[in-house]
Amino acid sequence: MTVEAHKETLEFKAEVSQVLDLVIRSLYSNKEIFLRELVSNASDAAEKLRFEALSDDGLYEGDPQLRIRVEVDREAGTLTVSDNGIGLSRQEVTETIGSIASSGTRRFLENLSGDQTRDSNLIGQFGVGFYSAYIVADRVTLISRRAGLGPEHGVCWASDGRGSYTLETVEKASRGTDVILHLKEDEKEFLDSWRLRAIIAKFSDHVALPVEMRKEHYGEEGEEQPETPEYEQVNRGTALWMRNKSEISEEEYHDFYKHVAHDFEAPLAYSHNRVEGTNEYTALLFVPKRAPFDMWDREQKHGVKLYVRRVFIMDEVDQLTPHYLRFVKGVVDADDLPLNVSREILQHNRKIDTIRQANTKRVLGVLEAMARDEPENYGAFWDEFGRVLKEGPAEDFANKERIAGLLRFATTASEGDAQRESLDGYIERMQEGQEKIYFITADSPAAARHSPHLEVFRKKGVEVLLLSDRVDEWLVSHLTEYKDKTLQSVTKGDLDLGELADAEDQAAKEKAEEEHGSLLEQMKQTLGEQVETVRASTRLVDSPACLVVGEHDMSANLARVLKSVGQDAPETKPTLEVNLEHPLLKRLEAETDDERFAELAMVLFDQAQLAEGGQLEDPAAFVGRLNKLMLNMMVSGG
Repeated sequence: MTVEAHKETLEFKAEVSQVLDLVIRSLYSNKEIFLRELVSNASDAAEKLRFEALSDDGLYEGDPQLRIRVEVDREAGTLTVSDNGIGLSRQEVTETIGSIASSGTRRFLENLSGDQTRDSNLIGQFGVGFYSAYIVADRVTLISRRAGLGPEHGVCWASDGRGSYTLETVEKASRGTDVILHLKEDEKEFLDSWRLRAIIAKFSDHVALPVEMRKEHYGEEGEEQPETPEYEQVNRGTALWMRNKSEISEEEYHDFYKHVAHDFEAPLAYSHNRVEGTNEYTALLFVPKRAPFDMWDREQKHGVKLYVRRVFIMDEVDQLTPHYLRFVKGVVDADDLPLNVSREILQHNRKIDTIRQANTKRVLGVLEAMARDEPENYGAFWDEFGRVLKEGPAEDFANKERIAGLLRFATTASEGDAQRESLDGYIERMQEGQEKIYFITADSPAAARHSPHLEVFRKKGVEVLLLSDRVDEWLVSHLTEYKDKTLQSVTKGDLDLGELADAEDQAAKEKAEEEHGSLLEQMKQTLGEQVETVRASTRLVDSPACLVVGEHDMSANLARVLKSVGQDAPETKPTLEVNLEHPLLKRLEAETDDERFAELAMVLFDQAQLAEGGQLEDPAAFVGRLNKLMLNMMVSGG
């Protein structure tokens, strides 16, 4: 069948051009990694073919021996990386190369700082391996055909990386992909086969299929070379995870991680285990240094690679690690699963459940060791993945206590919101007689730290956890105690300080409510259905008022979070607590004008809402009341 010529020239999206320019500038000092990235992509393509061929053997097209080849053409000045893997259709080329991982591109660019080292790390997270070819090439041509399609369905993509690319339908007899780099004049060192062999040995020795180069023949001068090229394998080609741990260097582990995770940085930590018995498998798991850009994307899959007896089965298997450990990368190679296993089968497989539980315990163990022995590294881990780990107590009841021990929080005892404290550290610093772990949730660190609810705790020197991540409300609804200590919100119910409470304070409160009962009742009548009741407070020291919800009611902060994402939240009437010793309350009690009393009471209520980060239903009315009171004060002289 003849090929119908179909060639078009298309423009890169603006973001693609920015990324290409950045790749060339930021990664130039480590330019040999381009070969690692291209070999890694070729390896992925081969593994995907092996998986799809499990259900359709015809995809091999009579050639089941998967391999990668690296070839040079010194006369043409080109370096070619070829594979006989799954290949790409014309549409797949457009989607994966022409538009560069479109989801998250803008966010990626917004995170760039201009710092070359930091930006190169960001590039690694973003996964632009193919584009690293432009570090050494001024033009790249990609020729591919997807397995199972006819030779007439080949596609050729070409670009100099400067704003546009061409896409053309071509004839390609063999499946797979050829990436042809037209090397820059000052990059011809990469035409040296020994240089390439050294790079492959350094970065791709662990790739679990052969990487081949032409065999060099050194005969007498003028001796003819063989007509048919002979190839030899230049990498070890054995699965690194199957080797004995004692034979694997730290550098090899790091290089393998960069290959499997498509990352440019070494991992923070890793765990390598071989399990034997009724359920035999090997797990090699890594904790990255930085969070991927799509970690919070609900549509994006996360997880580790699954192999069965060294045969790649599928990528991003989320059944092998819990969702709150979705940042973990690596490989699980099982001996006792069928080769035709599907994601549906994995969801109901006891052996997978056993592997998942064991993987969870290993990762938590790695994190515990890091927190204990490498606090700086753990601090870096927490900054990147802490919010994800906070999902753990709700998802994983069996490991709730271990996860809680790994959590870190800002507290009223820490010097700043960047300083993080553990629950164990909090317990060690608890006051004599203190029975509970106190916390406050708010929508920002500043709102939590400056909340009027904390005043009595500061007065008594009692530490309070300051929680301001959205996930914190989810966390504390499931983590209700730790090491027999109840977690208690300082914004809910009657304040219960246990043995820390002063009998005199409680007696003074009761006496004040009795003496000022008419004031409290008048305020309740004025505020009407906006409040459950108005009562004297033992929480407040400096502020005039604060809002409190019932012990079992939804917190005001959680209600705001739910509403912000379009969900319904039950309407809960708060209790207004007032500081009867505050001058504003004394002034209110002395007010004889009913209208001014009502305005002052409403201002106090609105201020209490604002102090905890709430939004007023009628901000204009609040401003009007405040202006009127200020004008009256100016006219009356105080």
